Amino acid sequence: MLELVIITGMSGSGKSVALRVLEDAGYFCIDNLPPELLLASLGLERNQHISRIAIAIDVRNAASLPLVPRMLETVRAQGADVRVVFLDASTETLVRRFSETRRRHPLAGGNDEHGDDALIQNIKRERELLASLREISHVIDTSNSRSAELQSNLKQMLQIPPGRLTLVFQSFAFKRGIPRDADYVFDVRMLPNPHYEPELKPLTGMDKPVADFLAVQPLVQIMQHDIAAFLQKWLPQHAENHRSYVSVAIGCTGGQHRSVYLVEQLARQFADEWEVLKRHREIQQGLAGGQIR
Repeated sequence: MLELVIITGMSGSGKSVALRVLEDAGYFCIDNLPPELLLASLGLERNQHISRIAIAIDVRNAASLPLVPRMLETVRAQGADVRVVFLDASTETLVRRFSETRRRHPLAGGNDEHGDDALIQNIKRERELLASLREISHVIDTSNSRSAELQSNLKQMLQIPPGRLTLVFQSFAFKRGIPRDADYVFDVRMLPNPHYEPELKPLTGMDKPVADFLAVQPLVQIMQHDIAAFLQKWLPQHAENHRSYVSVAIGCTGGQHRSVYLVEQLARQFADEWEVLKRHREIQQGLAGGQIR
């Protein structure tokens, strides 16, 4: 069976990093393929007995982007496993990355388009042009990501068997912004905070002392029950509508204790019924890895 991964998203969001990950994973990679050539290219690769293909499609072929969703349905109807990954980032982050790398935005016109205002307008236009692709994609927010984190997230995704809804639990800190890829966001800042316990402050929600502290807090138990009940009610509806991924973001003040603990507990609770991934944004940020450019 043909495995096809489409990488798309905002310019500056990390698509080149994603393609390198897929190439290292054994995919035949094509960058900036005009959508008009998609079906013909897949036919050619099948003749060459290539079974794993990754293709980057983005705003550089803006005029033909509306063709892509229908083409992907055609490929699926032919029996292929198709995954679409949309890499996104905040406008502020994208402006900073373009400034740091001195790259030109692909929608920039003549030499008279200079400065952040023109760049912001191009980014806004790019979002509009890519909106239909974003709707059918698994969205990964790279606003606060390092390259190593994006690589890890993609490798996890590729290990999930095709055809089942994947439930992504992620913890985050509200002070660093809500993840742009979240389908549901739960605020747990009202729960008892281990940060104020001196012996627990340097630990995380993955450490046993913190977990033991939170496990006996009635409000924490109620919150976990309520989130689980909500998801148990609505996830089957997502699955019936052929959603591939549902992202559940749980935030606290620092993204270190309460949100991490609840992600760990909920991921364990739902793992028997759904494919589950878990991410701890602020903890992963503290690991090694260069910034995405």
